[in-house]
Amino acid sequence: MRPQALNSLFVDSESLDGVGPRIRRPLEKLGLTRIKDLAYHLPDRFVERRMVTRLDEAGIGENVIVRLTVREHRASSGRGPYRIIAEDDAGDICTIAYFGRASYTGKKQLPVGETRWVAGRIDEYGQTRQMVHPEHVSESDTAPIGQQREAVYGLSEGMTQGRMGSLVKQALEHLPELPEWIESSQMAKSDWPAWHEALRDAHRGPNEPARDRLAYDELFANALALMLVRASNRSQRGTPLQGDGRLRAKLSLPFALTGAQARSIREIEGDLAQTAPMLRLLQGDVGAGKTVVALSALLIAVEAGAQGAMLAPTEILARQHYTTLRKMLEGTGVEIALLTGRDKGKAREAILMGLLDGSIQIVVGTHAIFQDAVAYHNLALVVIDEQHRFGVGQRLMLARKGRRTPHTLAMTATPIPRTLTLAQYGEMEVSRLDELPPGRQAIDTRVVSTDRIDDVVGALSRHIQSGQQAYWVCPMVTESETDDIAAAEARYEALKERFGNRVVMVHGQLKGEEKDAGMNRFASGEASLLVATTVIEVGVDVPNATLMVIEQAERFGLAQLHQLRGRVGRGSEKSTCLLLRGKALSQTGRQRLALMRETQDGFRLAEEDLQLRGGGELLGTRQSGDTPFRIASLEQITKLLPLAHDDARLLMERDGGLEGARGEAARILLYLFERDYGVQLLRGG
Repeated sequence: MRPQALNSLFVDSESLDGVGPRIRRPLEKLGLTRIKDLAYHLPDRFVERRMVTRLDEAGIGENVIVRLTVREHRASSGRGPYRIIAEDDAGDICTIAYFGRASYTGKKQLPVGETRWVAGRIDEYGQTRQMVHPEHVSESDTAPIGQQREAVYGLSEGMTQGRMGSLVKQALEHLPELPEWIESSQMAKSDWPAWHEALRDAHRGPNEPARDRLAYDELFANALALMLVRASNRSQRGTPLQGDGRLRAKLSLPFALTGAQARSIREIEGDLAQTAPMLRLLQGDVGAGKTVVALSALLIAVEAGAQGAMLAPTEILARQHYTTLRKMLEGTGVEIALLTGRDKGKAREAILMGLLDGSIQIVVGTHAIFQDAVAYHNLALVVIDEQHRFGVGQRLMLARKGRRTPHTLAMTATPIPRTLTLAQYGEMEVSRLDELPPGRQAIDTRVVSTDRIDDVVGALSRHIQSGQQAYWVCPMVTESETDDIAAAEARYEALKERFGNRVVMVHGQLKGEEKDAGMNRFASGEASLLVATTVIEVGVDVPNATLMVIEQAERFGLAQLHQLRGRVGRGSEKSTCLLLRGKALSQTGRQRLALMRETQDGFRLAEEDLQLRGGGELLGTRQSGDTPFRIASLEQITKLLPLAHDDARLLMERDGGLEGARGEAARILLYLFERDYGVQLLRGG
């Protein structure tokens, strides 16, 4: 039960002044549905404004507050801006420009002949100074408007900076006094303010101690919750699984295991033999052979007379795993089934009965495999693929499906820096597949300007004519009106004109049947070119596909680029990856693409990506889900997580856990950051 002290923070944001159905919608888009969410919606940056009496005092690009008198309105022809001509007290001219519907605001706030205080950024348009979409306009004759320092918040359509600032201010008025969960020595050493002061200070201006303290709170709560999960798991009784090797001996693998695979299997075998349920993460780079390791674990469970389940985040990936495992299991006599949300009727009933009576020994599927209607005869091992797509809550839900808590092997094909591994999987032991199977060829990676797209299509034509297949990946599904991002649908239509029915398209907005049909045509070789979004980032294995084209490659994070590149190079033929870059290439984008050319080591790329992104550029992190934090930036994770992890361990092992004064404060922290599943695991918690 949530501590009473936090109740005011979990009140619906509709309780605030000015929040009705119209404002509720943009708040929901931002996930700001409660007082707490608004209080923790920290500014992206701060605008510093300078009061000036004359325009020529302001530098180009500077944010200022200046008094202007309106002289003329000029409506544009076509889609140009609505311009308002104004002058300062010295008679110097400034053009104020509004685009689209915002012109109505300009007409209303800046009537001809009137004098107004105007706040905004001074730019240059031709020989004239210009201000586009002023941030504030005030009628006051005596005092400047707005603030000389103002927070800039992340917004969604229908929300303004002024309204957001007002709502955040109201939310901060609801902050309760909470007991301190950070040790006093740490507070003094880091010069951190108290919790409620830190939140207020973080909204007032750039304040590193306040932001660091709030980030530390989040990291500490996460580390503590994961340790509670781990401690709870160790206290549970699982089913010791000791296989006799008879099924594994029947596997006829076309390759020898790598040293890393053999080591990981030994680690897993040792864990499975214990009474305490295994909780292990298997990290493997693209093509490192995680599937064979997972299959070995599943066969140990079956040899011991139990059942195993493999959970995948998408239907495409589940079907891919099912096909691969079924082929590898030929000749073993092991019964394997596929269960997804699409299975209906008698076929579904047959699978459910097989799981209940134990005749189905391994099941592969999506989240459908742990729904209430699915019961198992003796589920003792769960393998979760693409672990970062599943939260701790879902992991715990699966754990309730066995007679006793099942062993859990989590896998990820996204190499994750060690710091983020600790953050996301702090409750798990970790095995790393850090070597590739012998015979895997390096993928020839090249960076090509989009100016040469005709040459690329010509090379693609020659590639297809030679009997090989290719991928073409685009970052979006439909054309954006405001940006020239290549769209999968538009590219598909263009390539279909050239290659006809040899082209198929797959993206996340297609129905399951349509996705399957496209993937099946490509996997069978009937189609030569697959146009797709990042839905194919993991789990697609077509050895004859030896060319990968990634359009607008600079828009992807290194982790995604590495995963996409890993869709080729899976057979014996030489493979190529073409990274098509746009004309506007940032320094970070340039470095990313250079690294992709330089190395195929996913773990190195992950570490480099962390350094390149820093705290501000999270493309790739949020998309691949490799950080569970909302407050802590990547720099703060790197700097503060080891400290928070050690502090959580000391609290649990030395300072009495969640008992005592600091322990009670730590309980409040867990509820505040909604890591209360950790509290639920405590006896009597």
